[in-house]
Amino acid sequence: MSCLSKRISRLAVSQTLAMSAKSRELKAQGKDVINLSVGEPDFFTPDVVKEAAKKAIDNNVSFYAPVPGFPELREAITEKLKRDNNLEYSADQIVVSTGAKHSLANVMLSMIDEGDEVIIPAPYWVSYIEQVKLADGTPVVVQTSQENEFKITPQQLEQAITEKTKIFMLCSPSNPTGSIYSVEELAQLAEVLKKHPDVYIISDEIYEYINFVGEHASIASDADIKERVIIINGVSKGYAMTGWRIGYIAAPKEIAAACNKLQGQMTSGACSVAQMAAFEAIGNPNSTSKDMIDTFKRRRDMVYDLINDIPGWKVNLPKGAFYFLPDISWYFGKSVNGVTFNSAMDLCMYILENAGVAIVPGEAFGVPSTVRLSYAASDDSLKEAFRRIKEALKDAK
Repeated sequence: MSCLSKRISRLAVSQTLAMSAKSRELKAQGKDVINLSVGEPDFFTPDVVKEAAKKAIDNNVSFYAPVPGFPELREAITEKLKRDNNLEYSADQIVVSTGAKHSLANVMLSMIDEGDEVIIPAPYWVSYIEQVKLADGTPVVVQTSQENEFKITPQQLEQAITEKTKIFMLCSPSNPTGSIYSVEELAQLAEVLKKHPDVYIISDEIYEYINFVGEHASIASDADIKERVIIINGVSKGYAMTGWRIGYIAAPKEIAAACNKLQGQMTSGACSVAQMAAFEAIGNPNSTSKDMIDTFKRRRDMVYDLINDIPGWKVNLPKGAFYFLPDISWYFGKSVNGVTFNSAMDLCMYILENAGVAIVPGEAFGVPSTVRLSYAASDDSLKEAFRRIKEALKDAK
């Protein structure tokens, strides 16, 4: 009889982290591996942010922080939301946590009871489903299409809502697709949600600044549903601060207080020095590097051409984040060097072992016909990665 809980036994391993770990393992064996599986900018944290952290250390900001975050950081977040998103929040609606993933887990565990349904459009970020399951909720997956840029339609949302629906999960810009919902599309979804006042919306906006088509739009901008929206955000992507582990929510006061209560029993306040670094980043509009965004856009265009040069790979052009999610189902049933591809995992493992390139199978994101790859890598690495993939698959038949 296992000593482990049923809860941990039914939890899946993150395939993005698993593929990244496999990549590191092969590198440690001396193999040349290009890792396109990891979701983090390949840029350094801005110097002004690092200086703020050094100053915090020198000033002995090394004691426990308040559970929901330093007051000055929460105030800076409210000012950011007003400045960048035209959204009004008070500091007691903000809870700072150890990364946006932690923020999301706090919300799920604070809101979901057994049997509550959470509508999740697929493709989805790998942890959405598992966190709902951890909270004893029921994920309701709605399949979207590449032809519609992997975005849920108002009709699909309406059809998915039942008397058990508690939360609608939205991510824009999206991981893993890079898709962005326009102001008009968000307004159409909001019209559906106005008819269902018991449904809350979690809006994951962590890729807010990595946007190639204009200003970021938040569904919280609709005043009629704002009091049911929980924004998830943080400093990891837009400020190149993945390892600093600072995320936050902006939420109705009741939900913020619940997350504060939960966090007080789980982790307490996030790292004090990292909070001071985040304070500098969030309070300084110039901390988000225009050069980083421009570089990602240029890489996106380059990788789009490289993917389209591989036979059988079908892809759309993302408008944000730093991912592609090509459909590779053309290869299912085909073989190379005696290896038959029956799934995206088969293809990913073949590419890793024979081309030395790590990408993630679409099963992890709810779309088994795809693979996800990140273009948060140097131009030379990207060009070499796709040269290797094309060469490894050229004899597929």
